[in-house]
Amino acid sequence: MKKNSSLAESFRCALLGLADAWKNERNMKIHVSIMVIALVAALLLGIDRWEWLFFFSAVFLVLTMEMLNTALERVVDLFTSESHPLARLAKNAAAGAALLAAVYALVVASLIFGPRLGLFNFF
Repeated sequence: MKKNSSLAESFRCALLGLADAWKNERNMKIHVSIMVIALVAALLLGIDRWEWLFFFSAVFLVLTMEMLNTALERVVDLFTSESHPLARLAKNAAAGAALLAAVYALVVASLIFGPRLGLFNFF
């Protein structure tokens, strides 16, 4: 595969990767849908500057991990069409990383939204 010849081409390829994940990956659609709902809630509840920092760090961590999970799954599928124990372990590890990011996002959301909704007032 040839290296991208320009910065514009690099961005085009990156955007194509995002579009492909949106089109073909169920979990990417789920994560983006939840992100939009959380974004609307954050705007309506008026979260502060530091909360926005954690909000966006959680959102982008989840989306990044989902993209890496997708990339790893496709690379593994490129090299083996058979069920191989190491391929399964690699895919499971990548999925686990995406799950950890999602759990982090839930913790962040609980800490930001919980007190505003009358829940988790222990902080």
